[in-house]
Amino acid sequence: MSLLKTVDTSPAFPPRESRAMPERLIAGNPAFKTWAQDAAKGDLVHTGVWEATPGETRSIKGETFEFCHILTGVIEITPDGGEAVTYRAGDSFVMKPGFTGVWKTIETVRKIYVTVG
Repeated sequence: MSLLKTVDTSPAFPPRESRAMPERLIAGNPAFKTWAQDAAKGDLVHTGVWEATPGETRSIKGETFEFCHILTGVIEITPDGGEAVTYRAGDSFVMKPGFTGVWKTIETVRKIYVTVG
């Protein structure tokens, strides 16, 4: 097994498709696609590509750390009790364990993710 993993930003295999959980949906009807590409460290670390259509949901990280790099689209994230931050293609950010807030997809977004948790 190679210890070098290239993340394919336009995977040829079909994604896992899902919708927002009703209790987290704030506005719209966002659809999600996930192209999981790697798992490591006893399934604690996950890497892949994720896409969402416009809408607004509650984001709750729990015990998970997540690094995101935006490939396309525009989002706005508002931490509970904080100011809204806008991210677009080329931007990267981290949501640390315990993060809660609102994730608003303004333009369909595609991101690379790495989760640890």
